[in-house]
Amino acid sequence: MEDWITGHKLPLGRWVENGIDWVNANFAYVFDFVSQVLGTVLDGLVAGLLWLNPLVLILLVAAFAFWLHRSVVLAVGILLSLLLVLNLGYWQETVETLSLILVATALCMVIGVPIGIAAAHRPWLYAAIRPILDLMQTIPTFVYLIPTLVLFGLGTVPGLISTIIFALPSPIRLTHLGISSTPESLKEAVLAFGATRRQLLWKAELPYALPTIMAGLTQCIMLSLSMVVIAALVGAGGLGQPVVRALNTVNIAAGVEAGLAIVVLAILLDRLCKRPARRG
Repeated sequence: MEDWITGHKLPLGRWVENGIDWVNANFAYVFDFVSQVLGTVLDGLVAGLLWLNPLVLILLVAAFAFWLHRSVVLAVGILLSLLLVLNLGYWQETVETLSLILVATALCMVIGVPIGIAAAHRPWLYAAIRPILDLMQTIPTFVYLIPTLVLFGLGTVPGLISTIIFALPSPIRLTHLGISSTPESLKEAVLAFGATRRQLLWKAELPYALPTIMAGLTQCIMLSLSMVVIAALVGAGGLGQPVVRALNTVNIAAGVEAGLAIVVLAILLDRLCKRPARRG
């Protein structure tokens, strides 16, 4: 029985490969258009951030952190951390990584939050997409780097698409959790005052779910950062490239410095995206 089972292997890999080849052959113009649009957005964002003097940009980020959180300690910490990255010589790579994360996170939230809201209002929809979300989160990232590389070519865009695929389940799941956990008593009270379904969503469900949605945003950023090194394997720029070079040459010093820059960027984004604490 075992020999018969192993001797009649299902060609799942071949089926997927044929499907990707068919899609690439018939819809190559769509992927070229998407690649051009996303590449233009990323290149424009990187060029805009690099156009600013690094010291000016560092001061702007520190000032924004102070305005958002009213914390001198946080602002000074961000200032010193970014000055350290500048001193190590990884400023351009940090800006490229930051641009990649910002674009990937924005697209994940734009796609994930509406899907999470729809899934919370339609249990059958969440039951249908839950296996897909499990697959997106558990499949090894190198596996879907291959089809994105085939469809979008070598460069930053396949790294961006792979990052979106890897990080997208988090905002969907946490938005679904936040909307679903809205107390029935709150919803009944809002409806009793004559609110429509749209008003219920905007006035009750979304405000109640906002902390959970913000947790999804933070998770999305962290997952995007975890893809930095992997995305560098398909030509994406940023801090992943010096890490890969250090790995190939067993350069401990360069690897530690590039890794430290990634850690600084992760902590900075995590602290900025935390919900400001209420005072008084």
